[in-house]
Amino acid sequence: MTAVDEISVPYPGRAAPAEVAVIGTGAIGRDLVGKIDRSQVLTCGLVAGRDPDSEGLAYAARLGCPTSAGGIDAVLAQADRFAVVFDATNAMSHLAHWRLLEPSGVLLVDLTPSRVGRFVVPSVTGTDAASARNVSLVSCGGQASVPVVHALAARFRLEYVEVVSTVASDIAGRATRLNLDEYVATTQHALTEFSGVRDVKAILNISPAVPSATFRTAVHAIVPGATTEAVRPVIEEAAARVREFAPGYRVSACTVTGDRLVVCVEVAAVSDVLPPYAGNLDLIGSAAVLVAEQHAVRCAAAGQEAHA
Repeated sequence: MTAVDEISVPYPGRAAPAEVAVIGTGAIGRDLVGKIDRSQVLTCGLVAGRDPDSEGLAYAARLGCPTSAGGIDAVLAQADRFAVVFDATNAMSHLAHWRLLEPSGVLLVDLTPSRVGRFVVPSVTGTDAASARNVSLVSCGGQASVPVVHALAARFRLEYVEVVSTVASDIAGRATRLNLDEYVATTQHALTEFSGVRDVKAILNISPAVPSATFRTAVHAIVPGATTEAVRPVIEEAAARVREFAPGYRVSACTVTGDRLVVCVEVAAVSDVLPPYAGNLDLIGSAAVLVAEQHAVRCAAAGQEAHA
């Protein structure tokens, strides 16, 4: 089964959606709660933060989700209820969360750049990492760039890759700014893993521009012998796979000059809580929910087979 085939598998229907928990009540956490609320596969059993007055907990409560300001302790107290726990905190906290949750057997989906779990980029890897029980979604820039770089590496010889992502300042929260080193290291590691290119560089720009700039990622590469005409269909095919779960993802430029290639992608957010320019958060959140939904589908199918 290819990654695209897996993404396209329809949910077969079940009486009780899989119960999940969200740790973290920042912008990514709020967006996750909204996406879970719209899902036919998942139901939100708990949203845990540390600030009882946070906007994220208030938003979750308005949607009818149980909430707690007890953080990871609130999740641990009822971990056996959850099929999936989403970690939308920061890389350092995720290390502690994984140590605490690992014995429970829950699938932990990591939206921080901690590089603890198995890398999953849905259009490239598919979504099944249940055997690892810790899914790393790399980073927002990784989710945007890996599909492009992987597609290029499958068809052309790459000698160097540089990825520059730009996010708006007002959606680059405290965790993003704390984790800049982890972001760079994790994104570079994923680029090498999925392309085979060792000479890679990842850069994150936080833009103060007003009005806020839409999230964009530029992939620069040295690709001997490539042409724009040969590269463009490869990139568009990769982008179409991403749009199956993140419809705001599009290729805005693709040029080859000599052996130098530049591919630019922009991602617009499709979200109840995020502004349209926050495509980076929507992209990683969409990938996270897809992983959880497909995990629920597989668990439901396994349960049906066991009772057949």
